[in-house]
Amino acid sequence: MVVTRRSLLLGSTAALGPSAARGQSHPPDAPPPAAGETAPRVRSTAPPDAYVYIGWPQDKQVITGTRFKVWFGTRNFGVAPAGVTTANTGHHHLIVDAPLPPMDRPIPNDRNHLHFGLGQTETMLDLPPGTHTLQLLIGDAEHVPHDPPVMSKRISITVWAGRPQAVAAAPQ
Repeated sequence: MVVTRRSLLLGSTAALGPSAARGQSHPPDAPPPAAGETAPRVRSTAPPDAYVYIGWPQDKQVITGTRFKVWFGTRNFGVAPAGVTTANTGHHHLIVDAPLPPMDRPIPNDRNHLHFGLGQTETMLDLPPGTHTLQLLIGDAEHVPHDPPVMSKRISITVWAGRPQAVAAAPQ
């Protein structure tokens, strides 16, 4: 899978590193993390009516062409770049063909967990033909999901190989 990110801001789309100020220890009653695993983090709060959604594509949509735009939005919640700690804000993470990650740890950054740490609200995906799932999960300044989590419904799309059909102009 090849992912191209379109930013609303200029600059690199690399996710910003975590702040050294928060979440460096795990709760005393929790076992220490295994090798290579991060410790559970204190989660930022989110209003109960906050939600995030995938505006396009729609659930069960068939897409002709393997490269397509995905756009997303929020309601009752703001978007802020990674590393910015502001109440009731976070940034998008698009989960492709994977289950939700643990809610008390930073969201992984790999080919199935795409970070939009500059506050982007759209991307171009290039997926192979077949059925795929997409879901959004908002992360705080350090990529940790909020409490309660602000996440979209998980949608399923079908990608068909080929070029998108051109829309013909109406005859005059």
